[in-house]
Amino acid sequence: MVYGPCGGVRDDLTCEVAPHPCPFTADAAPLPWPTALGPPPAPTPASGLLARATSGPVVVTDLPSRPFDRALLVETTEVLAESCDAVLVGEHQHRPDLPPTLMAAVVAGAGGRPIVTLSCRDRNRVVLEQELGGLATSDVEAVLCVTGDARAPGIRPEVTQVFDLDGTRLAGLAAAAGLTPVVPESPDAPPRAIRPARLREKQAAGARIAVLNHVGSVEGVRAFAAAARDAGVTLPLVAAVAVYTDARSADVLARFPGLHLDPDAVAAVLGADDPLTAGVEAAVDEAVALLEVDGVAGVNISGLGSAEGELAAARVKATVGRELRDRLR
Repeated sequence: MVYGPCGGVRDDLTCEVAPHPCPFTADAAPLPWPTALGPPPAPTPASGLLARATSGPVVVTDLPSRPFDRALLVETTEVLAESCDAVLVGEHQHRPDLPPTLMAAVVAGAGGRPIVTLSCRDRNRVVLEQELGGLATSDVEAVLCVTGDARAPGIRPEVTQVFDLDGTRLAGLAAAAGLTPVVPESPDAPPRAIRPARLREKQAAGARIAVLNHVGSVEGVRAFAAAARDAGVTLPLVAAVAVYTDARSADVLARFPGLHLDPDAVAAVLGADDPLTAGVEAAVDEAVALLEVDGVAGVNISGLGSAEGELAAARVKATVGRELRDRLR
C-alpha cells in the first residue's frame, strides 16, 4: 500500500492483520496524488448512478450473495431491483465468488444496476487491468475500487495475497478505462484527522463518488462531510445505513475495524417486541437523517440485515428501500 491508511486501523492504531502499529498513523497528512501524472482523465459525461446522485438522493443496497450460487444471485437481485438505484456487489476475503465481469452480467440480466467491487488483494496489476477492460464493456453503474481486506490468519493459508496496487491507484486505472470509479472512506477509523484529505487525493486520482463506512452518529457524518468539503472534496458522498434485525446481524457490523454503531440504537432494536420491524424503522430513520447532511447525496443500505440467510436479508433491505422512498416522496 502506498496511499494509506486503509479502513482497517484499530482504535489502538494497530493494523487489523497483526498487532503492529499502522505506519500511516504517524503521518500528519496523506501522501498526495503525484501532480507529475497530470490531472485524471477527463470524466465521461455523468450517467447512471452518478447522474442521479447530482439530481437527487440515491439509494444503494449491499447485495446479499452466496459463493458461486448464480440462481440465488438472480433471486436476491430481483428482490432488490425495484427498491434501490443500484446494488453494491461485494467481494470477501474468506469466500471467492464468480468473476466480477460475470457478476455484473448476471446482476444486470436480473434487472439490477450493479456497482461491482474490484479488490487488489488477489489480483496483480495485469489481472486488474483485464477486469477493468471487461467491466468497461459490461452494463455496470460503477466500480468500487478497494485495496481489499487482508485475508485473516488461517483463511486459505496456501493462497498468496498480491496487493500490487492499492485502491487509490486502482481508481486511477478505472478512470483511465472510462469507468466511473467509486472509492470508500472510513471516517471513524484512525487516524481520523487525515481522512478528509485522503479522500481528496482519491478524487485527484479520478474518483467520482465516495461510499462512506458506517459512522456512529449522524453528527459524525456531518463533521466528516464538512471537513472533506473544506479539504477540497467535491465528490457526492454516499453514507452507510446500518441494517440489523437480530443479534447476529448487529454483531457482524460491530466486529469490523473502523466501524462504529450507536449502542443505544442497537439496544433499542434488539430489545423491541418485534426486532425486525424495529430494525427496518431504525434504518429508515437513519437514512432520512443522513440525507439531510450537506454533501450526502445518497445512502448505502448496508450490513448482514438478517441471520436468516441471504434471501431474508434481501427482503429486509428491500423493505428499507421501499419505506425510505415512501418517506422521501
